[in-house]
Amino acid sequence: MDAELEQILDDIGPRLRALRRDRGLTLEALAATTGISVSTLSRLESGSRRPTLDLLIPLARAHRVALDELVAAPATGDPRVHLRPLRRGDGSVLVPLTQYPGRVQVFKHLLAPREPKLVTHEGYEWLYVLAGELRLILGEHESTLHPGEAAEFDTRQPHWFGPANTSTVEILHLFGPRGDQAVVRASPSLRDVVS
Repeated sequence: MDAELEQILDDIGPRLRALRRDRGLTLEALAATTGISVSTLSRLESGSRRPTLDLLIPLARAHRVALDELVAAPATGDPRVHLRPLRRGDGSVLVPLTQYPGRVQVFKHLLAPREPKLVTHEGYEWLYVLAGELRLILGEHESTLHPGEAAEFDTRQPHWFGPANTSTVEILHLFGPRGDQAVVRASPSLRDVVS
């Protein structure tokens, strides 16, 4: 085996561990999602077990990343993100807009009407309404956001968001797994300069 291939294989374990930790998952939770035993996952992450396709494919699905991201396949030089919509059973559509797991993941999200269910998890979210009206519940507080409006919050606070009525809502959704916040950099509007 050549040195480059050996290095690619050696780097998969630490990449798997970092990806799991970035998502706030325990080995037990990942084992429950993938059907891979905790001991096998641990050995993969430590590098004491070589990764195989039958192990990497369920891990890529669980982390919602492409298989080539797990193995750090060489870049092809094409910077475009190849949009692959993920359709959910409730009628919602999630379109990943970033290719590689990193500090902040970006999605275009078409949310279908559904019942509110508050959740909590590690991370930080930023939402921007493109079309429709978004209902956002943060603990005891509820807001309705319209096109052009944004919200950001720590996801350890109980939260839910979805359509404010019976129509779908289209949003940009940024998620930082380690509590990263979105930073908006924009020139002041003419109205701000004049006032």
